[in-house]
Amino acid sequence: MASEETEEIVIEQDSNSLKGWLERIPYWIRWATIPALITAVIVGIGWDGGREFPDEFDYGRDIGLQIDEIIDWMQINLDFIFSFIKTALLTALIWLEDILIWIPWPAFIAGVGVLGWRMAGIRVGVFSVASLLAIAVFGLWESAMETSALIIVTVTLSIFIAVPVGVWASQSDRLDAILRPILDGMQTMPSFVYLVPAIAFFSLGNVPAVIATLIYAVPPAVRLTNLGIRQVPEETIEAAMSFGATSSQLLLRVKIPLAIPTIMAGVNQTTLMALAMVVIASLVGAGGLGEDVNRALGRIEPGNAFLAGLGIVFLAIIIDRITQAFASRQRAAMGISDVGGATAG
Repeated sequence: MASEETEEIVIEQDSNSLKGWLERIPYWIRWATIPALITAVIVGIGWDGGREFPDEFDYGRDIGLQIDEIIDWMQINLDFIFSFIKTALLTALIWLEDILIWIPWPAFIAGVGVLGWRMAGIRVGVFSVASLLAIAVFGLWESAMETSALIIVTVTLSIFIAVPVGVWASQSDRLDAILRPILDGMQTMPSFVYLVPAIAFFSLGNVPAVIATLIYAVPPAVRLTNLGIRQVPEETIEAAMSFGATSSQLLLRVKIPLAIPTIMAGVNQTTLMALAMVVIASLVGAGGLGEDVNRALGRIEPGNAFLAGLGIVFLAIIIDRITQAFASRQRAAMGISDVGGATAG
């Protein structure tokens, strides 16, 4: 009897020591053994099909043709919707471009300089004035105004779409789970891919550029709106509920106001991603600084391409500093510590 108990103890000790030894092996080594064993088996039995996927199971072309048929159907049957969207966007873009170009350049530069100074400090104000003067000296003023109009329209549409969707996702875990992979796909899909359906539905010009940029730039605003509302402290929510706040009052008067700094961070990221699409959007006929870069590259004029690219960088920095400063002020007003935000000088 004693010998049997001794044997059980020895077996248990051996299993524990083996388990401890396995736990000390890094995870990546443990998981790497699975594909290594599969590879060894395939090589051992000499299965040639394990190296190349069988052609009879290649359905990519068939699926692609079906997608093309759906797009053709939409072009024919939903043309009135796409025509309405195109007319509305084109009208807004032309109207905004005319206003920006009509404003005298000294007044525009002074206005942006004062805004940068009051929002983010004297250094940002001076930088804004110097950057816009440099753009004018480079001969890119009109192109910069066209790019600004494109960005304003795109970011405005992004906010109108992203904020309600982000608020809805913050109130529904199911919607949040559905949106997460969709937003991942929108952010990781190569931006050139968005130009194809945009051209199919809206032809060439600024409108497909706005649509493609919108799809590419909207995910950060959705994510950060959702995150900002979900991060509202539970103590604050419980306090509001104890005073009898309804669900709508809790959302509109507590959660969203407290999430404004994070929402503004999403707007900031959306704006910068929209600016990153400027050059790519020029491939479908969008004007502005992106067109200047594209034209210079086509003519092999690296100097002009650099100057136009520098103009895009200047606009991005100005917008980034001002929006970060606004978010920082909101955090300060709410007593939230500012990490990495812009500070007033």
